Amino acid sequence: MTLTVPTRKPPTTAEPVFSVSGLWKVFGPKPERVPADPELSALTPAELRSRTGCTAAVRDVSFDVRKGEVFVVMGLSGSGKSTLVRCLTRLIEPTAGTIAIDGEDVRAMDRARLRELRRHRAAMVFQHFGLLPHRTVLDNVAYGLEIQGVGRSERRERAAEFVAKVGLAGMEKRRPGQLSGGQRQRVGLARALAVDPEVLLFDEPFSALDPLIRRDMQDEVTRLHREEGRTMVFITHDLSEALKLGDRIALMRDGRVVQLGTPEEIVGAPADDYVREFVRDVPREQVLTCRTAMRPASAEDAAHGPALRPEATVAEAIEAVARAGTPARVMDAGRCVGVVDHDRLLGVVAGVTPEAPTTTTTTQPPAPLPDEAPTATSTSGAAAGRDAAAAGATGAVSGGAAVTGTPGAAAGGDPAAAGATAVVEGDAFAPGGERRPASQAPARGTRGAV
Repeated sequence: MTLTVPTRKPPTTAEPVFSVSGLWKVFGPKPERVPADPELSALTPAELRSRTGCTAAVRDVSFDVRKGEVFVVMGLSGSGKSTLVRCLTRLIEPTAGTIAIDGEDVRAMDRARLRELRRHRAAMVFQHFGLLPHRTVLDNVAYGLEIQGVGRSERRERAAEFVAKVGLAGMEKRRPGQLSGGQRQRVGLARALAVDPEVLLFDEPFSALDPLIRRDMQDEVTRLHREEGRTMVFITHDLSEALKLGDRIALMRDGRVVQLGTPEEIVGAPADDYVREFVRDVPREQVLTCRTAMRPASAEDAAHGPALRPEATVAEAIEAVARAGTPARVMDAGRCVGVVDHDRLLGVVAGVTPEAPTTTTTTQPPAPLPDEAPTATSTSGAAAGRDAAAAGATGAVSGGAAVTGTPGAAAGGDPAAAGATAVVEGDAFAPGGERRPASQAPARGTRGAV
């Protein structure tokens, strides 16, 4: 999986555009009883269907969409993400909960006010384009303006502007049947943009496209967002798409949001085993940033080395450190806030939390057998290179025993657990604790004995 994760803008403190609280959508007989009854609302999806005949597509979901951000709702098929986005403008009527746009209660809107919301304030880009086959590209893009009552010459002029913005200049007179899938999706995007909505709602718009065309459309959305700063709610089942586009991601399962956070938070600190499995194959170095990997800087560190932004990815930092051969400084507003070196960067790639200190715990050796010297003391935390056994070396240890370890063993120096052989006064302990004559011990287990 290859990702290109854009630099994330800092969170805004502005009032949310959309504010959702305790939202439920239940399909089935008497759906309102499910969110109102704590016993029913606590049932699993299978139990709820068995007892009531109802399906809870959205279960007690709460979130805010901030002005100017790309908010991604991600989940597998059947997770409730498409139902959720349709509830925002009441294309599907919610069962319970509150939805507000700019502080106005969406569920309390009458038909006229709801029509105004859908025509002017929130525009939907659908998965299957929804183009009118008998109209040209220009007239399809102008259709939303026509519904708004905009005059013919003005709407065609504005439509031509957005046709060019999405890269379809020169194709204004073509009909949808003469376009490729990616071009038809661009027409749908231009039609949504032409009405100048406050929020763009995308319901898996690129899932039917070929991979290369899909990537081009993702780049197009990123470019448009960068140029216009428009608020977007984007629905997808594709994790790489979510990580590429989203400023924040709500990951859904069985109608619930199991984790909500930035791409870095979701990849770097999964909330549970389900999320951990979801992000298992993500290249961490392309998502996590220097802010995650850095350590405190000493006075000497702060004076030398290449400079990186806190938002720079670990992949960028790896390249900078490799080229310079020295740790890189993480600079924020002209001040060194930390340092990234090869150990910290390797820890991030390996999935080892950089902040976790290496601990060493010494255990008591077993009681010596008659007429024998004590066996070697086991030390945990040897993965850092302190324990010669765990590091794959052979060296002198207390009690006259020599230990040889398996390279990279994480067992912490325990000869049995690490696959090592301890030689003690003419006998050997093989992996698993089996005692046998020293003559049968591997040759590598004798060098460096005391």
